[in-house]
Amino acid sequence: MSGNDTFVALATPAGESALAMIRISGPLAPHISRKALGSNGTLRPRYAAVSYYHDCQSQRIDQVVATYFPQKDSYTGDEMLEISCHGNPFIAQKILEDLIARGCRIALPGEFTRTAFLNGKMDLSQAEAVNDLIRSCSDKALQAAQHQLSGGLGKKIKALIDHLLQLSAELEAYLDFPEEGLPVEKTDGPVGRLKTLITELEQLEGTHHYHGLLYDGLKTVIVGPPNAGKSSLLNALMGQERAIVSPQPGTTRDFISERIVMGPYCLRIIDTAGLHAAASEIEQLGIQKTLGNIQKADFYLFVLDSTQPLPKLARTVKDAFLPHKTLVLENKIDCVQTRSCAAFLPECPHFRLSLLSGSYLEPLRHTLIQLLEKEQIVPEETALVVNARHATALRTALKHLQLAVSNLQQGLFSELVALELRETLHALETIMGRVDHEAILDKLFATFCIGK
Repeated sequence: MSGNDTFVALATPAGESALAMIRISGPLAPHISRKALGSNGTLRPRYAAVSYYHDCQSQRIDQVVATYFPQKDSYTGDEMLEISCHGNPFIAQKILEDLIARGCRIALPGEFTRTAFLNGKMDLSQAEAVNDLIRSCSDKALQAAQHQLSGGLGKKIKALIDHLLQLSAELEAYLDFPEEGLPVEKTDGPVGRLKTLITELEQLEGTHHYHGLLYDGLKTVIVGPPNAGKSSLLNALMGQERAIVSPQPGTTRDFISERIVMGPYCLRIIDTAGLHAAASEIEQLGIQKTLGNIQKADFYLFVLDSTQPLPKLARTVKDAFLPHKTLVLENKIDCVQTRSCAAFLPECPHFRLSLLSGSYLEPLRHTLIQLLEKEQIVPEETALVVNARHATALRTALKHLQLAVSNLQQGLFSELVALELRETLHALETIMGRVDHEAILDKLFATFCIGK
C-alpha cells in the first residue's frame, strides 16, 4: 500500500477516445513535472498547463495538459499530478511505462480514495460514496450518492456518537465516583435517552433496503398470461427488439432482465414466462421462475389481453399484487373485440393501451413515474441511505444498546452497562472508519476502479 511511494493509474476507461487521463500521487509528482514536462520549477498549483511529455531518453511522446496539486489541495492528501494526453491507448501506455521507469508503481484498485481516507481527507462513509457516485445510473441514485459524499451520513453518525459519548461518560463517572451522587444514579433518565438512540439507529438501519433499489434498480417484473404482450412491452420500453415476440404461446420460457432509466428512477425490468397451465416440462420451469420473481419484486407490470377472458390467479399469487406496487396494463385496445378489464385486481391502477401503437408509450412512462413518486418507493434525495456494511454495523450497535437498556431496567447498573455502551461506540466508529481494520479496507477498496 501507499506510504512514501508514488503510484500511478489511467483514470479513464481503456480504449480509443478524445483524451486519456493519467493520475500520479506521491512525493515524485513534482519531480516528474520538472523532468518529464520540462517545466522550470514545479507547475503552478491547481492551474492546467500545456506542455510536451518527454520520456527518460528525452524523446517527445505527446502534447499534454498537466495539473499539479500540492498536498493540502489534492484529492489524496499527497502531492498529485494529473496528465491529460490524446486518447490513443498506445500513447497512454507509453507514458505509463515511462512513469514506472521513473519510480512510480501501478496503483491498486481504489488506492487513490483509500489514501484520501487514510490522510483524513474524508471519512469512510464518504469514501464509499465515491464508488456509489460512479455506479449511479439514475437521478435518485446520483442525488443519494452526492448527499453521502458531502458527509451527510458521517454527520449523522458523529451526532449519535457524541450523544452516546456523553451518556457513556456520565455512566462511567458514576462507576468511578458513586459517592458523588450523579444524576445518572436514577436509571429513568439514561433509559429514555438510550431508547431515543435506539429509535434513531433503527430508522437509519431500515434505509438499507433502499440502497439496492437505488444502485441495482427497482426490480420491476412484467407478468401476465401468454400472448398478452409482455415481451412487446419490454421491447417498447427498451426501444429495441430485446425479446422474441411470437403469436405462439410459451415463446418466453426463461426470464430476461434489462435496466432502463425511467425519469429519475432506474428500473430493472424482468420479462417472465406467461402464467398458465404449462404444457411442457420446460414451460413449467419457466413459470416456476416467474413465481419466484413475483415474490421478490419491488413493482409489477401486469399485462392483460383485453380481447381474452380475465385470468384466474391462485390466492397466494394474487396477494402479491398490492395496489401501491402494481400497474395493470390492458393491452390490445385497438382490436374490435376488446373489453374492459376493470374487474381484474380492481384495487390496482389500470392503464389501457395498444403496444402496436407507439403513441401510448410516453403516457405510460408518465403514469409509471407518477406511481413511483406517489408511493415513494425510493426515499427523497435528502434522505440518508446506508449500505450493507453500514447496516451490519448498525445492527451490532443496536444489539449492544438494547442490552445496555435491559441491564439498566433490571437494576444491573454496573460495569456491564458501560461495557455495552463501549461496544456500541465501537460499532458506530467502524462506519466512520475510526477503527483500523485492514481486512475491511482491503475488501472495500477492492471494488473500486484502478484510477479512483
